[in-house]
Amino acid sequence: MSDQLDRYPTRLSEPAPHVERTDPTVWGTVTSPELAGFDANGFASIPDLLTPDEVAAFGAEVGHLAADPVLYGDERVIVEPVAGQVRSVFQVHQLSKPIAELVAESRIAGLAEQILGSPVYLHQTRVNYMPGFGGSGFGWHSDFETWHAEDGMPTPRAVSLSIALTDNYPFNGSLMLMPGSHRTFVPCLGETPSGHYRESLREQRIGIPTTDDITFLAARYGITQFTGRAGSALLFDSNMMHGSSNNITPFPRSNIFLVFNSVENTLTEPFAAPQRRPEHIAARDFTPVREFTAAGAALADQAP
Repeated sequence: MSDQLDRYPTRLSEPAPHVERTDPTVWGTVTSPELAGFDANGFASIPDLLTPDEVAAFGAEVGHLAADPVLYGDERVIVEPVAGQVRSVFQVHQLSKPIAELVAESRIAGLAEQILGSPVYLHQTRVNYMPGFGGSGFGWHSDFETWHAEDGMPTPRAVSLSIALTDNYPFNGSLMLMPGSHRTFVPCLGETPSGHYRESLREQRIGIPTTDDITFLAARYGITQFTGRAGSALLFDSNMMHGSSNNITPFPRSNIFLVFNSVENTLTEPFAAPQRRPEHIAARDFTPVREFTAAGAALADQAP
C-alpha cells in the first residue's frame, strides 16, 4: 500500500466523519462557456460535442466492438451479471483507432486540461452499454474513492467525460448526480479483498456509501440528472457522487467514457487495497494524452 500521507482515508473498519475537500476543483483557467459552472456544481453538460455524422460513425464502431467474438473472454470485456450482455469494454482507445484519434482533439482533451490546469493522461477509457430490457444500473458512488483506495490516485485532480452515443432520457438509466457533492469525500467501510475489481466492475459492494450517507448528501445537495440527445456529453469531477438506475425500457443507452488525470497527480501504490488493479483499468503510462494517442492509434491498428 502507499506510504504517502493519506488525506482521504477510506475502506475503514469503523464509520468516520465526511471529509470536506481542501483541494481545488478547477486548477486551471476555464475558457469554454459550458464549463462556467463546473467549480460550483462539479460537472458541466456540453451539448452537441459530436456531430450527427460522428455519432453514427462512433455508434457503429462501438457496436462492432461489442459484437466482436475475438474480444469475448478478454479481461477488458465486462458482461451483465444477469442478462449476459456486454456491459463495458475497457482500454477502448487501444482497440479503436478512431477513438484514439478523437481523444487527443482540443474539444475533448482541452476540456480536461482547462479544469485540471496541466497536461493530462488517460487513467481509464471504456465504452459503456446499457441495453434495453436488461441494462443494470450502478449504485451511488464516488469514482475517486475507488481510484484512491485501489489505484493510488493521491487527490481528486481528475475528471470523467461521458459522450452519449444514444439519446439519454430520464427513463432509460441516464446518470444521476448530486450537484456540489464533489466537495465532500465520504469514507467507506470494508476491507478491499484481493482481486476485488473482478466483482466490482459488475456490482460494487465494497467502497460504497451507506444509505445514511446518501440521505445526508441528497438533503444537502439535491439530485439532478444528465439527459440529452446523442452527441452531447457530461464532464464531471472524480469525487462527484453519482449513480444510475436499471434500464427497463426498449431504449438502449451507450457512451464513450474517458477518464483524464493530471500528470501532476500520477498514481502511487493503492491507499486501501492489497495490490494494484490491472493496467487496462488503471493506466500507469503517464504520458500526456496529446502524445500518447499516437501510440494508442498504432496499437489500435494491431488490435483484434
